Amino acid sequence: MVVTENKVKSNLIYDGYIVKVFKDDVSLDGKPATREVVRHKGAAAVLAVDEKGEAFFVEQFRYPIGRPLFEAPAGKIDDGETPIECAKRELMEECGVSAEKWTELGPMLSSPGFCDEVIYLFMAEGLENSNPNPDEDEFLDIIKMPLSAALEKVRRGEISDAKTQVLILRCADILNQRQ
Repeated sequence: MVVTENKVKSNLIYDGYIVKVFKDDVSLDGKPATREVVRHKGAAAVLAVDEKGEAFFVEQFRYPIGRPLFEAPAGKIDDGETPIECAKRELMEECGVSAEKWTELGPMLSSPGFCDEVIYLFMAEGLENSNPNPDEDEFLDIIKMPLSAALEKVRRGEISDAKTQVLILRCADILNQRQ
């Protein structure tokens, strides 16, 4: 049986550039409970795969976990921007790549136990290379590798970023179905 939680009161705890944090009082089947909720504008992530089956990734230091991560290009959705516009912008900024063909792979929830962030996932094909133009505070390395090698890294647990894992699995499935 699914029990619905109803918000009774919400208090803004932190109002930041990327997230807002709330402490909510809820009614859980008539019983009081407290929920801490992180609100996020949303993000988009893209895996660009060329005609040889090679995909573009980035590696960048992630302060919250204290180490570099191997990831698909991604970023938060700006005000007034659609998810596909965000994905196109991030792919160009981070990898210097544009694409003719875009496939929407659906949304994913990054951590729904405490956060409402939705990451919209895309696959890009028909690629054209240009020059990357990362944000001033982004320091990343562009890595190009066969999608099959990235899939093996997921299977071995060598890629820990969830959005990147999901993108690799979904893109590999789509490309395998075409063969």
